Amino acid sequence: MARTVFAGGKVFDGTGAALADADVVVEGGSILDVGQGLDGDERVDLAGKALLPGMFDCHTHVMFEGIDILKSLTTPFSMRFYTAIHSLRRTLACGITTIRDAGGADLGVKQAVADGLIEGPRMQISIVMISQTGGHGDEWMPCGAVVPVFGGPYPGSPSAIVDGPEEMRRKVRELIRDGADVIKVATTGGVLSPRDDPRHAHFRDDELEVLVGEAAAAGIWVMAHAQGTPGVKAAIRAGIRSIDHGVYLDDEAISMMLDRGTYYVPTLVAPAGVLRAVEQGVQLPENIVQKARETIEAHRDSFKRAVAAGVKVAMGTDSAVTPHGENLRELALMAEGGMEPSDVLVATTSRAAELMGLREQLGTIEPGKRADLVVVDGDPFDVATLGERIDAVYQDGRLVSGSAPGRG
Repeated sequence: MARTVFAGGKVFDGTGAALADADVVVEGGSILDVGQGLDGDERVDLAGKALLPGMFDCHTHVMFEGIDILKSLTTPFSMRFYTAIHSLRRTLACGITTIRDAGGADLGVKQAVADGLIEGPRMQISIVMISQTGGHGDEWMPCGAVVPVFGGPYPGSPSAIVDGPEEMRRKVRELIRDGADVIKVATTGGVLSPRDDPRHAHFRDDELEVLVGEAAAAGIWVMAHAQGTPGVKAAIRAGIRSIDHGVYLDDEAISMMLDRGTYYVPTLVAPAGVLRAVEQGVQLPENIVQKARETIEAHRDSFKRAVAAGVKVAMGTDSAVTPHGENLRELALMAEGGMEPSDVLVATTSRAAELMGLREQLGTIEPGKRADLVVVDGDPFDVATLGERIDAVYQDGRLVSGSAPGRG
């Protein structure tokens, strides 16, 4: 079995350690050795470049493409399976080798990637987001019709509207049966839904306790779409593993996250992405646009205070609210919010792997780990331009995007 040595560049190993001169030897899809003066059967010359662990996006929607409601309603149902092929490739090309899909992708999409039918990041899937009646996932419209803007139920992707503990229990079991790796629930309203308020809490404690208990019985975790403070706190109390979005965090919520070890997946790029889409001509109801405007500053303030307090942050974007392939735009916002560039990269590698239960396999460059590697031209700590400087992406030691620099 051939050994490939990535040599002559800098290595960021994902642990937060300083950038170092090092070579990395890969064999059979795994990292064999890390050090200086290593050799192999083949050499990839990294002069002037840096090597990072494969990166993560812990909140994405690869089955959707943008937030144009009219376009979604006039697109054939099966079309999104084909557009997902391109979304997955674009995500992989920007150095994201693992994703947690927060709704949309089903077991067939995950299996198609795993079996090599299509190229894409390895996936954990939630299938759909559990929502209460009138909640963020309820597609009832003020006209009185239920309009499946992002696609209605079908075999393997059930309706996710539930009310009460027993309905919650049944729905979690159904999603686990259908292949969910993680359960997603909306504990607050959201920006893109027509009739709810991001600040209001959804589901009561008894419903959330059943949800977490059923997920735990199957050995999986729960992620929460949680924007308003009461819904964030309810999710933390119930033992939900990650708060996604976390727009309105008060000091008590931050303290609770620290006490419980709850992860924060901020998706800072998403609200601005809504406004950017409107500027580019996407027609959205004014109340949705107003909600997006109202959240941006509160969101960034919450993030700054959570970072300063030491809350565990893992990178996520909410793509397709912003275009797939532009995922690394989130990194600049994280740095602007007070994170050191090295900490931003940790949040995008080892911390994200930890959140997803993959730290034993991925997230760092060290012997025994799977050889997910990203070659970057220049300084990886210049996170504002990192997405423009991805030269090559490897999964399990195999080149999946870009071209191997100086291969010989």
